[in-house]
Amino acid sequence: MVKRTGYWILGAAIVVGVVLVIVNFAVVRHWLAVHTGTVNETGPYYGFWSGFGSDIGEATLIGAVSVGVYTGARKVNCHAKGCWRIGHHPLEGTPYHLCKHHHPDVPVEGASIEHILGQHKKFKDALAAAQGDQPVS
Repeated sequence: MVKRTGYWILGAAIVVGVVLVIVNFAVVRHWLAVHTGTVNETGPYYGFWSGFGSDIGEATLIGAVSVGVYTGARKVNCHAKGCWRIGHHPLEGTPYHLCKHHHPDVPVEGASIEHILGQHKKFKDALAAAQGDQPVS
């Protein structure tokens, strides 16, 4: 019931706002013209394009770069929830890439050469088993 009352109040406020803009349209139009630079300038819209309107391109560029950075970060970061590290390590059998802190097969303190060679041998054995060959010695 409270939610419905809130919607009615919001709707009434919007209607009152629209009516006030319509009644005072000349004042609103003049205020908008002065603040966007389209009045009292040397030519039509000179003030807009040399002032307020020149920011449209900058806002577009900043928005595009921001979206690109966000998309790139979300694509390459660790898939563990809340982790912003780069996910260099794919988790076998899944589409996920994890960082060294969340991947179960990567040691957190750093991989020794024995660990790396052991992982490689395990991969080669699994590959050979899938092809029906003998394990690699």
